[in-house]
Amino acid sequence: MSSNLLGDEIEDILRESIEDADGEILFVGPSAAAVEALIGLGTEFDGEFPTVKLLADERLLKDVMDDFLVASNAADLVEAGSLELRTLEGGVDNALLVTEARTIAVVTAGDAVAGLATDDESFVGQAHEDYSARFEAAETFNLRTPAISRVRETMEDDIGEQSRTDFDAVLDSLETARGDGDGLDEVTISLLVAAKNDVLLYDISKWGEDVGIASKATFSRTKTRLEELGLIDTEKVPIDVGRPRLRLKLGDDRLHDADAEELASVAQSMIAS
Repeated sequence: MSSNLLGDEIEDILRESIEDADGEILFVGPSAAAVEALIGLGTEFDGEFPTVKLLADERLLKDVMDDFLVASNAADLVEAGSLELRTLEGGVDNALLVTEARTIAVVTAGDAVAGLATDDESFVGQAHEDYSARFEAAETFNLRTPAISRVRETMEDDIGEQSRTDFDAVLDSLETARGDGDGLDEVTISLLVAAKNDVLLYDISKWGEDVGIASKATFSRTKTRLEELGLIDTEKVPIDVGRPRLRLKLGDDRLHDADAEELASVAQSMIAS
């Protein structure tokens, strides 16, 4: 096995491996940062992205996919057939990138990343056979987050073009969108965008449930919490039959004065205060 410094960051090693691959790639035992890097690379890759069969610790995958930005892009790759996610039983000493032509052990030391690569035909063939069998025997990871392309398309159709534009601007301004109870998760973001555009709570919650973001009950609970924090307000809109529906409004002048790119940072500062 020869030592080859393939790049200064995991993205460099992944990019070179993907560009060199003639077929599918097995990625075994990656770190959380490596999973995020792979999904980011797949989202922006210029050219034909090979199918990556990712075999990783279930807890690690759950933690990574708790970020809506990562999970929704991963779902796009899954729907396109470019990514398969399965859970790893038992660990590996190092993360491995395995193709039919080469096996690379990804090794980190402090801030440095190296790929220890071999193209020995016998070793590579055995590694590909062994890890392909492990992948086929592994459980599929249940990625419940909807694909970001479907989220955007249905929001524009069901809620409106301006809401979709604002939604994209808010996501672009964020590094993460995690449902940790304190940050801006996808439900909070959707409600803030809806309030910015005077959308009915019924419409945004129905859209969110239909597309697979969260249930109507979750939207309702989050709306109540944001009301209590002063981020949003509501006004009753009479309908012909049944109880009036609620139109969402931004509840603070700081949010009214913010453009879409600033909405997340202003809302986050209000939540944290």
